[in-house]
Amino acid sequence: MPNASPQLYRSHSRRPTSHGFTLLELLVVMVIIGLLAGYVGPKYFGQIGKSEVKAARAQIDALDKALDQYRLDTGHYPASEQGLAALMQRPSSEPKWSGPYLKKDVPLDPWGTPYQYKQPGEHNDFDLYSLGRDKQPGGEGEAADLTNW
Repeated sequence: MPNASPQLYRSHSRRPTSHGFTLLELLVVMVIIGLLAGYVGPKYFGQIGKSEVKAARAQIDALDKALDQYRLDTGHYPASEQGLAALMQRPSSEPKWSGPYLKKDVPLDPWGTPYQYKQPGEHNDFDLYSLGRDKQPGGEGEAADLTNW
């Protein structure tokens, strides 16, 4: 290409000069990221607490149904002494047991504590509950007890 301009070739061979960020620019970006994290973080962790409560309610419902199936097979609910373990292992005094009544072992509540089971219950034929996040009776909000009644 004899008619090509030499300036055309020179413009491609030049490299633009690159300058880094100033300390002030980096600080502004860090402050903006910190403000966003401060705004989004509490909302995110609030959702985790709500999902733990929903998971506990779902587990209580599944255990409630398994206990009802146990009663249909045996004619009664397991005694408090047998506990929820009777859903997975045949009690020695139970000839009509047709379990296991759960696909997996009896779960702990989302806060790592075993579910409480009493039969006969004070509120129903049996009482099944979790003490919640605070692991103490009573409580409010996410620390409230979760029950089957």
